[in-house]
Amino acid sequence: MRRALLVGIDHYDGMKDLAGCVNDATALERLLARNEDRSANLACRLLTGTVTRRVLMASVRELLADGADFALLYFAGHGTPAGDDVALVTSDGEAEMPGIRFSEVLDIAAESRVKEIVVILDCCFSGGAGTVTAFTKAAVLRDGMSILTASRGDQTSAESAGRGLFSTHLEGALDGGAADVLGHVTVAGLYAYLSECFGPWDQRPTFKANIDRLHDLRRCAPSLPLTTLHKLTTWFPEPGHHYPLDPSYEPDKTRSGLDPHPDHEEIFDQLQKCRANKLVEPVDHQHMYYAAMESSSCRLTALGRHYWQMAKRGML
Repeated sequence: MRRALLVGIDHYDGMKDLAGCVNDATALERLLARNEDRSANLACRLLTGTVTRRVLMASVRELLADGADFALLYFAGHGTPAGDDVALVTSDGEAEMPGIRFSEVLDIAAESRVKEIVVILDCCFSGGAGTVTAFTKAAVLRDGMSILTASRGDQTSAESAGRGLFSTHLEGALDGGAADVLGHVTVAGLYAYLSECFGPWDQRPTFKANIDRLHDLRRCAPSLPLTTLHKLTTWFPEPGHHYPLDPSYEPDKTRSGLDPHPDHEEIFDQLQKCRANKLVEPVDHQHMYYAAMESSSCRLTALGRHYWQMAKRGML
């Protein structure tokens, strides 16, 4: 079973209200609840509006209780430094008790039997979550846990036009921007995508993890069908093989006077799609068209050789 708790807090009794956190949590629920093909993904619970410390703590405990194999906690709201830790501020937060220290979440996670836990924090100073000095029951992050944050521990997180800047980019990442060739969106893929969304002078996302495998947060439409990826080992018997081309592969043969060759044209169409996904490149030419018309060849790129190996080993 897979479940997610999405927390968005705009209202605060003792701090300035925010404007985008509820919008962020609501927007992400739509993406996390369903994969791109509309199949069920995470069983989401949305926690917005006025959220007290007691309610948030109880909800985190319920999220990480027995019965799930995968759990995701998303928090958008105020964050405040708490020594070497960060506190997730709740609506009833006060100076002495602003909300929940992230070390309290770590304590609950340490006792949880949920195998895979992903935490995504869009709050100021969120990079302070999971620092070594914040641990209370372990010296390292527990097995199967990942933490993705909107900023470093010494930085604020920006809002713009009724949305958190980090969560706006996160939405784009989940909507396919961070998907690999097969359509898998993982937390590591999210970080790779999000780290490119911010410049050296901007807030910087952070990523901490203790994992030995990557689970899908969401599945999007693959940019290449599996059947095409499996054919890489047929077209290229060895990773360094050059696949020979000639004008019969190019559908537009009007200038060469050749008869149609449907089989070659179908292969060339798939090779062109591999080229678009950086798996294949023409040899000695900039475009596949000229490689075919001048009877040259194409070869696997480094990324193409990676997927060739996966296909060869039966891992696709």
